[in-house]
Formats: sequence, C-alpha cells, structure tokens
Amino acid sequence: MVQYYFIGFGLALALSSGTISVVSRFKGAGNHARADLAIKQSLWLAVLISLPLVAAAQLYSAPLVDLLTDDPAAIEQGAIYLRIVTYALLFRFWSMIAARALQGSGDTRTPMYVNLVTVPINIALNAALIFGLGPFPELGIAGAAWGTTIAETLGAVIFFSLLVAGSYDVSLRLGGTQWDTALARELVRVSAPLAGTRLVGTFGRFPFLFVLATLGTPVVAAFAIGRRVIMLAMMPAWGYSTASSTLVGQALGAGDESEATAYGWDTTSIALVTQLLIAAVMAVFARPIATVFTAETVGMTVEFIRMFALAVGGFSVARTVRGALRGAGDTSWPLYGKILGLAVRLAITALALPVGFAVSLGFVSIQPGLGMGVLAIYVAVVVDFYIQAAVNVAL
Repeated sequence: MVQYYFIGFGLALALSSGTISVVSRFKGAGNHARADLAIKQSLWLAVLISLPLVAAAQLYSAPLVDLLTDDPAAIEQGAIYLRIVTYALLFRFWSMIAARALQGSGDTRTPMYVNLVTVPINIALNAALIFGLGPFPELGIAGAAWGTTIAETLGAVIFFSLLVAGSYDVSLRLGGTQWDTALARELVRVSAPLAGTRLVGTFGRFPFLFVLATLGTPVVAAFAIGRRVIMLAMMPAWGYSTASSTLVGQALGAGDESEATAYGWDTTSIALVTQLLIAAVMAVFARPIATVFTAETVGMTVEFIRMFALAVGGFSVARTVRGALRGAGDTSWPLYGKILGLAVRLAITALALPVGFAVSLGFVSIQPGLGMGVLAIYVAVVVDFYIQAAVNVAL
C-alpha cells in the first residue's frame, strides 16, 4: 500500500519541481507578481491532481492492495492504511509546492526548519498511535496512517501561514487572479516529464525487486542494507540539485545564460567531489559498517556497499545536472535518461535469473536468465546510474 502512496508522492514531487523551475525564473527576471501567481497556480493544479487520487483510494483500496498480496489479513490492514494515508496527499502536495517555491526564491532554510518540526512529530505520533502510548489510543496500522496524515496536515498549515503572511520573498495571495491558463500550461510542461521520470522509476522497481527476490532473502537483505548505508553519500545530491535549479533558473530569468551554465557546472563539480569523498570512506570501511547492521550476510552486504559506492559518481552527476536542467525548464532529457537507464538495468538484471527460469509477459513466456546471480545485479545498478548521467550531460 505504501507503493500507491508514493505514486501520489511522485506526482507531488514533479509538480513542486515544476514550481521551483517557474518561480526561480520569474524571480530572476524581477517579476515577483508572476512568481507569486505561479504558487497559487500550482496549488490549484495540486487540488485537481490529488482529489481524484484520494477518491480512488477511498473507493478501491481493497482491490488495489489485493494486487500486491493474496493474504486476506494483509489486504484488510493495507486497505485501512491506504484509505487513511491518502487524505494526506493534498497536504503533502501543498507542503512540497511551498517548500520548492521558497527554495526557488533562494530560501532553502525555512523548508528545513519546517521539516525539523514536522518529522519528529510524525515519528512520535506514529509510535503513540500504533502502540497506544500515554493518552493516545492503540490503533495499530491505522495509527501509522493517522500519525502521517496529522503530521502532513500540520506541515501544510505551517507553510500556508508563512506564505499568506507575506514575510518572505514569495507569498500566497488569496485574492486576485485565481487561474492563468498560460502559467498552468508552463507548469504542466515542466512537471509532466518529471512525473514520468518518477513513475518510470516507481513501476520499474517492481520487476527489479522480483528478480532480486528470486536470488533469496539474504540477497534482498544485503541489497537493502547496502542501499541504506550508501544513501549517506547519495543524499547530498538532492540539496545540490535544488541549489542548481534555483541558481540556474534565476540566472536565466535575469537573461544571463553564461552565468546559468557556469552555475550548473560548478554545482555539479562540487557535488561530485563531495559525494565521491563520502562514498570512498564508505567503501573503505564497508566491513565494519556492515557488521553494525547484520551478522548473517556481512560479506554480501560489504559487496553491495562497495557496488553502490561505485555508482555514486553517476548518481551525483545525473541528479545535479537534472536540477540544472529543471531550473532551465528542460525536464525531458532526464526522463529519456531514466527510461534508457532503466531499460538497460532490467535487461542486465534478467541475466541474474537461473537458467531455464520462465518469465511470463502476457501470452509469451521467455527464459532470459543466464544464472549470473548477484554479479548481474551489481553491473545493472552501476550501468543504470552512469547511463542517466551520460544522457543528461550529453545535452
């Protein structure tokens, strides 16, 4: 059921990324009124996108969860979680739009401060409502959903209050023009490929994890631990990507293309050096790090940590350059890179399957496996990230 929530989350991320692109360019051009209107336009688009998703979750929660499992108890609990947590979608949309609008104006601190408030509250409410701590009722899986929904609502209220107050470089003006078709079209133009990029990644994860599961639980566990560990090296890319979007967008808005180009490459260079240093430390100390998380699959976990460390360079360049392109309003090439990278990843991943293992694709059954096991997984992941980087840079 979490996968369905992340479909909505991916759409919210796409729309908010379109917002930072449009807002940063208007701010760079000194057109503050249009920047503010872009925020309102994004909010209305969020309403139009999120309400059908919420309605679908309320009407079809059980059938949707049934697609993921045939366990009756899991279907019942998953449907409860999905019905409740999707109420948070509209609030999540708005929070992400507001955060990206502030970032597009050059304010990256305020969204961080809001997260420092809401994330601990989310964790605390989840624990309190799942286990019935103190005065809170014990709601189990429903408690997890309500905790997330309440925290998301709180974050949305905080952002709404901040932007309506008009104390920042961008603001949400409740009166005046409510709809601007040209502006809505630009937001959709920028956001649609971003949504495609996100959805391609989401749906492409299913066949990849299917192959991983056929290799056994230890492989799945080692992969998950390795990925979680190396995220410490990958996470800065999101920050650099946002910075690149803002700097490039504002420079282009001001009509300075050479400065925009310099900002994009400088940010990418800084990101690459920073992340490679972190990844190198992770690779060197992979074994002691792995022993903290597992005692059963240490060797394989070490291999996955080092494999992900090799992929960090590609991930860093792909993500940061994507941010620069987003600031320029060009989001199509990252989508093409994602599609090509994923296609190659899945083709190589299929070679990990045992020889003779049949995979049904509609009415056709194929046997793509060569019995390469985890080696194919290693190659598939690394090649995927570097293909995405190459496509983005080639533009």
